[in-house]
Order: sequence, then structure tokens, then C-alpha cells
Amino acid sequence: MKFKSIFVFIFLFFSFRFFSQEKIILDVKIIGTKKLDSLFVKKLLISKKGNHLDSFAIEKDIILLKRLPAVSNAYYQVINSHKNFYNILISIEENYTIIPDINFWTTTNNQFSYKLGVYDYNFLGKNITFGGFYQYNGFNTYAINFRALNLFSKKWGLAVNHQNWKSEEPLYFGDQSANYLYNNISFEVLGLYQINLKNEIDFGINLFNEKYQYLSGVTDPSIPKKLDIDKTLFKLIYTHNQLTYDYHYVSGFKSVLFTQFVTSKNPFQKDFFIAWNDFFYFKRIGANGNWANRVRFGLSSNENTPFAPFALDNNVNLRGVGILVDRGTGSFVWNTEYRHTIYNRNWLAIQTNIFSDIGSWRNPGGELNDFFQQDNVRIYSGFGLRFINKKIYNATFRIDYGFSVLNTKGNSKGGLVFGIGQYF
Repeated sequence: MKFKSIFVFIFLFFSFRFFSQEKIILDVKIIGTKKLDSLFVKKLLISKKGNHLDSFAIEKDIILLKRLPAVSNAYYQVINSHKNFYNILISIEENYTIIPDINFWTTTNNQFSYKLGVYDYNFLGKNITFGGFYQYNGFNTYAINFRALNLFSKKWGLAVNHQNWKSEEPLYFGDQSANYLYNNISFEVLGLYQINLKNEIDFGINLFNEKYQYLSGVTDPSIPKKLDIDKTLFKLIYTHNQLTYDYHYVSGFKSVLFTQFVTSKNPFQKDFFIAWNDFFYFKRIGANGNWANRVRFGLSSNENTPFAPFALDNNVNLRGVGILVDRGTGSFVWNTEYRHTIYNRNWLAIQTNIFSDIGSWRNPGGELNDFFQQDNVRIYSGFGLRFINKKIYNATFRIDYGFSVLNTKGNSKGGLVFGIGQYF
């Protein structure tokens, strides 16, 4: 009886396998590409010729494609060819990815400054970022950047960066400050590894030289007027990404952890560790709304030095606060804004936004309760506009006006902030 039951089971199993017909991918066809290499796109996809047809795999492929700088939108069709064989037709709307980087501004000493550069975010049609810039702000700065996420395979890539940066920066001594010429010359090599669709790691080394030259302002016997230091930086970045895109609308969660360990042979600046995590949360609201959030928390080695790594700045964390107004060894920032699309036709979209930026700092050599001290808390709110070219990658021109909500001593009352790309 037992033998008979086993025989019946085997018979039914093989009968089911023989008579059932699983859906098979006959071919994957890519249409709509211009500069983007179709063969390269196919190498990135989970869905491949000869595989079983899997709607979940196709959805993952579409999410991956929409994250590429070269793709403004992507969608698919499944078409029966014959019997149990199916073609997957993926349609891609390409972005224009050769983007100039042009900025003009004046510094606090009325120095006319400019930045000229160009980047291709789809170099050779293979999702490679390559470009550089030249900047003049009273001093000469340049950078060259190369990032190929899929250079060696679908999972392995490489980034190489070189920069010679010069700027006049304030260093703070209590309530007083001094201006230094800061020069950083660096060479960086990073390995790029994509664990899966949601997780990736960047890791590598940065060899750099830092120079500080006193220019003006207060002096302190404990702070040298000139520094020339060779340093080595070890870097690890872990990204968890669950974001989905629909043109300029974003939904989902993303976390990026940055960790760096810097070594130096100069006795004035000890080896130090710095880490910070950016948490992003986006939610669609109705047909035209998008709620966007970024929370950043970071700590570094807590040395009592004016060269602390976290900066309080308009263009980094709090809109309206001013340019490099303070430094610290810890940072907590919450940026939240509601974006509402008021015009959306063909290639152009226009958004309005209202925002609040909340931040607090740990003073150099201070304690964790510095985050809760009133003098260290800043809150700025405001409103702005976004002009978005939907056919060009990251072509969002933004203008925001932020004003101080707290009447904290030394606070900037507010100001305009311009930029390219969403603030976060």
C-alpha cells in the first residue's frame, strides 16, 4: 500500500511537470534609447532571455532603470509570442545627461567668484559619471571626477577623484574668528559594490594634503598661523535605498551611512574618526504633492579645535543661516518640506515649497547635552520655487528664502539660497 502511494505521487508529480507550461522569456527588447547602450541595459536586468517570466523581477528592473541618471521614466509590456513564450518590451525615456556646472557669486569681501564645469552622467552610454570643474573665488580650484558603477560587472565598479581646492574659510575661537586660506589637494580611489537592488557599499582610500595659512582676524597663541599636513583617509559608505521615482516625484525610504577614519603624523591634529547618517523619507500626497524629509545625525572625535569637521552653512543644512557660520564635533539636522507641483506639461514642471530646517550642534570639546542648549539650536523656515526640466538629469533650479524662527544670539535673520538640484 505504501509503495502504491509513492508510485501515485511520483506519477502525478511528473505529469504535472510535463503538462504544465511555465511562461518563458523569449526575448527582452529595449526601445527608446538614444545614447544609453541597450546591451549595457540588458546586462543590468534580472529578466533575461530564457528565464521564467516573473512580474516581480520585471518590477525590480523598472525601479533600477528609473534610478539611472540617463532615464527619466521607464515602463514595460509583456507580449505573447507563441505558446508559452513571451517577449518583454521595455520603453525608456532618456534624460539629457551632459550638464554644465555654472555658478556666479560674491564673497563677504566682495570678491567676484565663479565656477565653470561640465559633467556627463552617462559617459559612453554606460552609466558612467565623468567630468570636472574650475572655480575662481580669489583662488584657483579644480576637480576631476570619474565614477563607473558597473565598470567590471553588474555588481562591481570603481570611482577615482582628484581635487585641488582653495578657499578662504573662517575659524572660530569662542565669539571671535579668524580667516584662513584653506588648501586641500587629494587623490581618492573607491571600490563600488552593489549587494542587491537595495544595498550597496563604497569603500576606499583618500590621500590628501591640507594647508592652512592665516589671512586676517584674531589670533591665538595655541593656534598656529600656518599648517601643512599630509593625511590618509579611509572611507566606507553604506547605502540602503528603497526609493521609487515618477519623474520629479519621489516615494520611499533611503539611508546613507558615511564613516571616515583620518590619520595624520602632525602632533597638532590627532587621528580622528567621523561618522554621520542621512535618513530620507518621501511620500506622495495626492496627485501633485510630495512630502520630503532628511534627518542627519553625526559625531566625530571630540577635539577642542577650531578645525572641527561639521559646518553650519546655508548650502549644507539650514537655509538662511549664512555661509560657514560655525563648526562643531556633532550635528543633528532635520530638513522637512512640502513640494507642490503647480505646472506640469511636456518637459517643464514648476513646484512651490514650504520648509523648516532644524539643527543643533555639539561644540568642539563639548558634551552631548550641547545638542539641547538653546544657544546651539537653530530653526529656519521659509518657502521657495523649483523649475524642473524633466528631460535633463538633475536639472532643477531652486530658490529658497529662509528666516530665523528663534531669536538666538548671533543668528542670521534670514536670506536667499540658490542652487541646482533639490536641496535634498
